[in-house]
Amino acid sequence: MELLKAFDDEINAFLDNMFGPRDSRVRGWFMLDSYLPTFSLTAVYLLSIWLGNKYMKNRPALSLRGILTLYNLGITLLSVYMLVELILSSWEGGYNLQCQDLASAGEADVRVAKVLWWYYFSKLIEFVDTIFFVLRKKTSQITFLHVYHHASMFNIWWCVLNWIPCGQSFFGPTLNSFIHILMYSYYGLSVFPSMHKYLWWKKYLTQAQLLQFVLTITHTMSAVVKPCGFPMGCLIFQSSYMLTLVILFLNFYFQTYRKKPMKKEMEESPAGKEVKNGFSKAYFPAANGVISKKTQ
Repeated sequence: MELLKAFDDEINAFLDNMFGPRDSRVRGWFMLDSYLPTFSLTAVYLLSIWLGNKYMKNRPALSLRGILTLYNLGITLLSVYMLVELILSSWEGGYNLQCQDLASAGEADVRVAKVLWWYYFSKLIEFVDTIFFVLRKKTSQITFLHVYHHASMFNIWWCVLNWIPCGQSFFGPTLNSFIHILMYSYYGLSVFPSMHKYLWWKKYLTQAQLLQFVLTITHTMSAVVKPCGFPMGCLIFQSSYMLTLVILFLNFYFQTYRKKPMKKEMEESPAGKEVKNGFSKAYFPAANGVISKKTQ
């Protein structure tokens, strides 16, 4: 225990020296005062992927249909709450869409921070997406992009909540909550075979995800062009991180769809046709292990 405490003190001191004083409004909030819980849970997440795949190697894949239905419904409802609350709280605070500082909106800033804490915590919940992959033996879906995105978002948002828990930080989670409503609704509906014929709109989710990245980078850089007191280093870091997602996702997108000869696409099985529709089966349709019967 003493070794863990010493390690925790070292990490927190390092982060405090790097980023400066933390935002006093979030002191005492669950899991925020120390980086150790976030770091440890991320390590457990990565370890569970490795150990889980080994454990499932010679065992039959699990269905988990009922659990998946409840999980997708829960994430969808949480995303609805975050979207509505972020819109209402930023409206209450009179947030400037181009650049919003960290302190001028008073209680509305605290309200935004409370929603963003749930956004941070939701990234922990979404680790379960990958666990479903493991239990359903969908190892091809556990791509570098998938794991990088899940692990990094949880850690980055711990930092966001500690140093920039409101203001300009509200925009990305607002967009992402909307995207997650669509995504997890799709996953939930795809559990039921009778709904598959109504899920023609999956290809637009890929386009919406890419648009989300571009809009978030644009919004972040707008505060660089017209500063309002929001930490410049945080803006540069956020833009750089989002750029890595754009690069990784575009690489995956082109590798999956654009390099296939048209003739080969025409001759592919129904599973292949689902991929060519413009929706990433390795990242979206099976994001928590749910795929249609055609791809099973």
